[in-house]
Amino acid sequence: MSRFNKVTLAVLSLSVAAFYGCEDWVPRDTASLLIPKFDRSEIIGFVAGFGTTFAAVPDLVAMLKRRSSAGMNPRMAAIMGVFQILWVYYGLLIASRPVIAWNMVAVLINFLSVGAYRHFVRKEQARQESELEN
Repeated sequence: MSRFNKVTLAVLSLSVAAFYGCEDWVPRDTASLLIPKFDRSEIIGFVAGFGTTFAAVPDLVAMLKRRSSAGMNPRMAAIMGVFQILWVYYGLLIASRPVIAWNMVAVLINFLSVGAYRHFVRKEQARQESELEN
């Protein structure tokens, strides 16, 4: 098992273990998540969430333009994605639309980065193998 898979498995195992003891942590007021009334704190939350969520986009765009995994390390994106799933859950618990919305987008961006990285690594390995055969 690769080191990346071991770390991912360890993080997920610890997360499951932590939530096993938190059975009473269920969202109680989910109806308020859909009501379009915004408080000042929610507006600030949406603005702050926008900045932190899209901080990973330049790396993803650069990798897609380059069509290469060069200079990219997927560990941080994977770790951030895993913990942002916990932020989404926390947002449900406290009924915070900004926390839920931005972290869902951030999960998508980070896992797209990991997926693109893996795609380009496979293509680069296949290219190297075909060059060795010739």
